[in-house]
Amino acid sequence: MILRVTVENYALIRHLDITLGSGLNIITGETGAGKSILLGALGLILGNRADTAALADNVSNCVVEAEFDLAGYDLQPFFEEQDLEYDDHCTVRRVITPAGKSRAYVNDLPVQLATLKELGLRLVDIHSQHRSLLVASEEFRRSVVDNLSASHPLLSRYAEAYAALRSAERELEQTRAEAERNRADEEWVRYQWEQLSAAALREGELAELEQRQSELANSEEISERIGGAVEALGAEERGVLTMLRSAEQSMRHLSGVWSIGEEMAERLRSVQVELKDIEATLSDALDRVEADPAALATVEERLATIYALLRKHKVDTVEELLAIQAEYGRRMELITDFEGVITRLEKSVTERRATATEIAATLTALRQQGASQLSSGVTEMLARLGMSGARFECRIVPIPLSESGADSVEYLFSSSPTGTLLPIEKIASGGEISRVMLCLKAIAARCAKLPTIIFDEIDTGVSGRVADVTGEVIAELSDTMQVLNITHLPQVASKGSDHFVVYKEVTATGAESHIRRLTHEERIEEIAKMLSGATVTDAAREQAKQLLG
Repeated sequence: MILRVTVENYALIRHLDITLGSGLNIITGETGAGKSILLGALGLILGNRADTAALADNVSNCVVEAEFDLAGYDLQPFFEEQDLEYDDHCTVRRVITPAGKSRAYVNDLPVQLATLKELGLRLVDIHSQHRSLLVASEEFRRSVVDNLSASHPLLSRYAEAYAALRSAERELEQTRAEAERNRADEEWVRYQWEQLSAAALREGELAELEQRQSELANSEEISERIGGAVEALGAEERGVLTMLRSAEQSMRHLSGVWSIGEEMAERLRSVQVELKDIEATLSDALDRVEADPAALATVEERLATIYALLRKHKVDTVEELLAIQAEYGRRMELITDFEGVITRLEKSVTERRATATEIAATLTALRQQGASQLSSGVTEMLARLGMSGARFECRIVPIPLSESGADSVEYLFSSSPTGTLLPIEKIASGGEISRVMLCLKAIAARCAKLPTIIFDEIDTGVSGRVADVTGEVIAELSDTMQVLNITHLPQVASKGSDHFVVYKEVTATGAESHIRRLTHEERIEEIAKMLSGATVTDAAREQAKQLLG
C-alpha cells in the first residue's frame, strides 16, 4: 500500500507531502482545486508518460516520489526477474527534467519506464469515470472472471500448451510450403547434397590438411634445421650437452670447498635431462621428415576440393559446410519421404492440439464457475445500490482456441426484471455502468492481492440512500486493501477513516494546489459544506455529525 507521497514542481503543485492511511482515504475539494492533478502525479510513479508541460516552472525538475509497504503481497519474484533489490519498504521515484528527460528509480536503482509500468500494475489500480468503458474490453471482462475463478496457474499451463501448438502448426505450414519449393528444385537440391556428401568432410579436417601441406612443402628446410639443432645439442666435442657435462663435473669438484657447488652441479644435471629429452624428440622427428611429392599432391588436391566448396557456399569452415550438407539432407528427406515427414508433423500438431484443448476445457469449467459467482454477486450488489430490478449476467461463450483459451466473456445487462439481456456496453447508461463497475471492482478485490485501489468520482450520478450504500461498498473494500476515493458526495466522504481536502490558493507567483489531512472538527465542516454549499448552516453541521456517526 502507499505510505507517503511527495510531489515537487508538478502542474499547480509546488510542493506536496502526504502520509496516507491503510484503510479508506477520502479526498474531497472544489472542482478545479487539483484532485485530478494529484492523480496525474501518482500516474507518473506508476509508469505513465509525461512531458515538460507537467512542470510547474521550466527551470526546476519535477519530482514525484512514493513510499510503499509491500509486505505480504508476494512481489519478491517480480523484483528478482527485474534484477531489482527487494525490500518490504519500497521507494519509487520519477524525475522529469526541464529538457523533457525522464528518469525512474525503484529503491534508488534506475529502471526503464516499461519496468516501472509493470510494477505499477502490481501496486495500484486507478479507476476513473472514463475507465467504466472497460466493460467493452474483452480482455478486462475475461480478467475479472479469471481473477474470481483463481485460474491463473491453469492459464500459464494453457499459454505454454497453446504456444507449443502454434509452433507445431507453423512448422507444418512452413514444411508444406518448403516441400513444394523443394519438388520444383529437386534436381538442384540433389546435386548439392550429393556433391557435399561425396566430399566426405569431417570436423577439424581443414586445419589438419593445412598443417600437413605446410610440412610436406617445406620438408627440406625442416630436415635441415632439425638436423642442425640435433648436432648443436649432441656433438661430441662442442655440443651443448658435452659442455654441460663438463660444467657439472667442475661444480662437483668444488662441492668440498664451495658451499653451493653441489647445488649448481644438480641444477646443471637437471638442464641436461631436459635437453636430452629435446634431443631425442628432435631425432625422432628428423627420422619422420621426408620429401614425398605424391603425398603433397594428394593433400593439395584435397585442400583444393575443400577450398572450392568453401568459396561456392560462401563460408569459412568445414563445420559450416557440414551444417549446409545436413540442411540439404533434410530437404532431400522431405523430397523422398514427403508423406512420412508431413505425417509426423501432423501427428505432433494433433497431439499438441489435444493437450491445449484439454487444458482449455478445464479452464472453461473454472471460468463458468467464476461467471456464475460474478453474475449473482453483481446482481445482488446492484440491488443494494438502488437497482433492484436490474439483472447482470456474465456469459462464457465458446470460441476456437486462442491465446487466452477457448472462451469469450460477455457482460449482459437489463435494467428491468423482464427486459432482454443485451451487451452492457450497448444499452447501459453512464450511471448504470459506473455502478456495475463498482460492483465488479468490489467483487474482484475480494480475491485479488492488489495493495491499493483508487476511485476517481466513481460515485458520480448517485444520491441519497444509494450514495450512502455506495459509500458502504467502498468502505467494505478497505477492510482488505487500501482505498483512495475522490468524491463529491458527503455520504461517501463520511465513510472514510482518513479525510484529505484539496484546495487552491492564488499567490503572487500564480495559483497553487495544496492537500492536507482534516481533523475530526474540520471533517464536520467539510462535509457540512458538501451538504449545504458555500454557506454552512448549523443544520448541515448536525447532519454531518450524524453521517460521521
